Amino acid sequence: MAIRSFFVPFLLFALCFNSSLTPVLSLYEDQVGLMDWHQQYIGKVKQAVFSTQKTGRRRVIVSTEENVIASLDLRHGEIFWRHLLGSNDVIDGIDIGLGKYVITLSSGGSILRSWNLPDGQMVWESFLQGPKHSKSLLLVPTNLKIEKDNVIVVFSNGRLHAVSCIDGEVLWNKDFEAESFEVQQVIQPPGSDLIYVVGFAASSQFEMYQINARNGELLKHESETFSSGFFREVSLVSSETVAALDSTGSILLTISFQNGEISFQQTPISNLVEDSSGPAVIIPSSVPGIFAIKTNAITIFIRVIGKGKLEVVETTNHETAVSNALPISEGQQAFALVQHAGSEIHLAVKLAHDWDGNLLKESIKMDQQRGLVHKVFINNYIRTDRSHGFRVLIVMEDHSLLLLQQGAVVWSREDGLASIIDVTASELPVERDGVSVAKVEHNLFEWLKGHMLKLKGTLMLASPEDVAAIQSMRLKSSEKSKMTRDHNGFRKLLIVLTRAGKLFALHTGDGRIVWSHLLRSLHKSEACKSPIGLNMYQWQVPHHHALDENPSVLVISRCGPSSGAPGVLSFVDAYTGKELNSLSLVHAVVQVIPLPYTDSTEQRLHLLIDSDKHAHLYPKSSEALGIFKREFSNIYWYSVEELDGIIKGHALKCKCTGEVADEFCFDTRDLWSVVFPSESEKIIATVTRKSNEVVHTQAKVIADQDVMYKYISRNLLFVATVAPKGSGEIGSVTPEESWLVVYLIDTVTGRILHRVTHHGAQGPVHAVFSENWVVYHYFNLRAHRYEMSVIEIYDQSRADNKDVWKLVLGKHNLTSPISLFSRPEVITKSQSYFFTHSVKAIAVTSTAKGITSKQLLIGTIGDQVLALDKRFLDPRRSVNPTQAEKEEGIIPLTDSLPIIPQSYVTHALRVEGLRGILTVPAKLESTTLVFAHGVDLFFTQLAPSRTYDSLTEDFSYALLLLTIVALVAAIFVTWRLSERKELQDKWR
Repeated sequence: MAIRSFFVPFLLFALCFNSSLTPVLSLYEDQVGLMDWHQQYIGKVKQAVFSTQKTGRRRVIVSTEENVIASLDLRHGEIFWRHLLGSNDVIDGIDIGLGKYVITLSSGGSILRSWNLPDGQMVWESFLQGPKHSKSLLLVPTNLKIEKDNVIVVFSNGRLHAVSCIDGEVLWNKDFEAESFEVQQVIQPPGSDLIYVVGFAASSQFEMYQINARNGELLKHESETFSSGFFREVSLVSSETVAALDSTGSILLTISFQNGEISFQQTPISNLVEDSSGPAVIIPSSVPGIFAIKTNAITIFIRVIGKGKLEVVETTNHETAVSNALPISEGQQAFALVQHAGSEIHLAVKLAHDWDGNLLKESIKMDQQRGLVHKVFINNYIRTDRSHGFRVLIVMEDHSLLLLQQGAVVWSREDGLASIIDVTASELPVERDGVSVAKVEHNLFEWLKGHMLKLKGTLMLASPEDVAAIQSMRLKSSEKSKMTRDHNGFRKLLIVLTRAGKLFALHTGDGRIVWSHLLRSLHKSEACKSPIGLNMYQWQVPHHHALDENPSVLVISRCGPSSGAPGVLSFVDAYTGKELNSLSLVHAVVQVIPLPYTDSTEQRLHLLIDSDKHAHLYPKSSEALGIFKREFSNIYWYSVEELDGIIKGHALKCKCTGEVADEFCFDTRDLWSVVFPSESEKIIATVTRKSNEVVHTQAKVIADQDVMYKYISRNLLFVATVAPKGSGEIGSVTPEESWLVVYLIDTVTGRILHRVTHHGAQGPVHAVFSENWVVYHYFNLRAHRYEMSVIEIYDQSRADNKDVWKLVLGKHNLTSPISLFSRPEVITKSQSYFFTHSVKAIAVTSTAKGITSKQLLIGTIGDQVLALDKRFLDPRRSVNPTQAEKEEGIIPLTDSLPIIPQSYVTHALRVEGLRGILTVPAKLESTTLVFAHGVDLFFTQLAPSRTYDSLTEDFSYALLLLTIVALVAAIFVTWRLSERKELQDKWR
């Protein structure tokens, strides 16, 4: 027994000593990427320009719907450089000037920039002003010079500008002051010093301006009226001819302005295609002598011959995309044509003057989950036999980008992930036979290939591609990338919904795409012409007694931009991505309320509120209806009408009556309303607690063994209003004209529990609500600094339980029922602090049991995520805390919140275009999973109170084993020496 008692303390000491050798506050450079991953995207490509000079890297310059300018490697699709211009700096056009500058036009034609092609550094920036707002057009002629200076031609803000390509200086400009003039094309014929500006005026008049390109002098102005009017845009057929449609979309117009004389040639579409019905639209393209129109589901290609005469060269009912023309030799221009045919796309490259011949014709197998081809860009190269080869860049319906060459997909980019609109997490399957998410074939060939690659790596004979393959194999075989649950809960699936209507499942271990699915319900169709994805909810989450069912998610969408458009429900298997079911609703979906009830199959009940304030129950089953009726009187919700400044509370009334009546439809009634005066307050932010947040305890033990009780309610709503004048940009008003008012409202009764006014403050407001506290960020106009304020709310109705011994012994009234209809006795504590950064998003860490300390996750203006301990935002902080408060952990009060460089969760990385931060609790109480998304994606594991419940990955088990062996040996030697000494003493 003596030996055992001697061994246990030494073993504990060895464990503590060994763990203390591991630093826990720092992160080594080689540790970045072990528990986190970062992915870079650019978004859906709008325009692309190829740069394939003989010297230098081959690249393509693109602009995207996320306002990104990027240079991509043509070999692998990797990003050489990119710039995110911001949400208000929309890119209107891009081109390449002098073969070494990237020219961009943005902000409605107000900003013209030049970037260095190799490294993306800005060369110059020019601001272009004009008399009125107008369409923006960019033209970079290859042969137009003014005094040895290459010229960029820009039409923007009702003014034509000639800008130097070298330094951005405006050489001349010409105003187009006619209020109704809408520019359609700016044309510079090759080898000419003339510029033609053509467009419509008063919707029925065609205007043509002929301008001297060297000095901006107006040489000629002609106009011609067409009584039927014009419809939308025109298609450029030649340098002196455009094609247009009349206002009914039934007559084609060929408009010629040769030598400055305007002439119309009319051709009814019915003369070209017998079965045409309905209005036609022109497909945007720029191919000499040819243009395309679409009527119903038919695409018609038309050639212009002679003086405005039209000839149909092809008619197809397949979905078709056309590229602009590409000069390939003197007098010859080629273009690409892509058509869908089942699971394949047919690619043809033709000469503009020879429709029947094909320079290239290929069929390429395409993943149907990518949808249709939306845009096509073509580039050529010279083969070794001196013939022309072509590479084609295509943009798909799911916003992915693919490069096609020699009948194959060279590379692809999943840039739809740059536009995530909602995220939810799903558990992986339990590890057992027959359960797998990814069906991977492990055959003998793959096994031998893997061992050969490892052998090449060992012998240092591996190429860079082989090294990448070896690293990929190691990553797949590692524990963190397994497709089953782990006991710590680190491995999960992140289900994301993108703006394109596609679902992706990302593995939290390495960020790879497990599956992807383009929802059928979000395809454009005759029944749903403008589908829009809205939100995603957990639909079925099986637990251990129902593991035969896969979890599923509910995707809510609607057929149109208006809130009254019919809704669409999609049910998707979270393990496979299979769309289980889809429902086209006859009613709109204005609000979705997930209810805290499930049926026997663990499908969660949801209440959908339509535009007529009817409530619809889903799933539509008798069991769900029975559960719902039992809880009928306990269901409350609220709605926010921001434009009218009204917040209302609602409850169920009775079954619906009228045309929409069924047993799953219910009428609603208004319980209360809070009306904010429109002349003094405007709603700018509302926040509630997460419905699944876990609170460990209601009691908070403070100094002197006193106890305060948190006011915990899932029905609290944080509302921020601002003076109407202060709802604009920061600094647009004086401190006396703006104020920020914050409310805490009970959504069951409509009772205002707390109200505070910040005079001289302005939005935008970002807030997060957790447990009994809310933190919000705003701008202080008086101090010219950002501020963060905290409000904590406590329950005074349990004031007689302040003795901590009553809490320990159970002599308290914490189990007594509480009704929200009785006036709560609450007190609040609040404090404000200066904060250095502007904020894009705020979230809070969440853990499985709610025991671990909270950290605020702040998305800064620099697109990084900062972790800030909630203790810094404790309203009980004071300048000189007492000894008892120090022992409690109260930090001395300062006027500013600290920014600690080591607290950046994203390290030195940036999540470009940061829009949201999601936190997911792991099974391990100390750890939370953090996912930040914008144009980029970032994932990591975070331990706010350090990993107190587990050993770190770099824990030295070898040192522990050596210590134990040394202790056992020491004990044995000591015991032998003790025995010998005892024997010698007995012989004396």
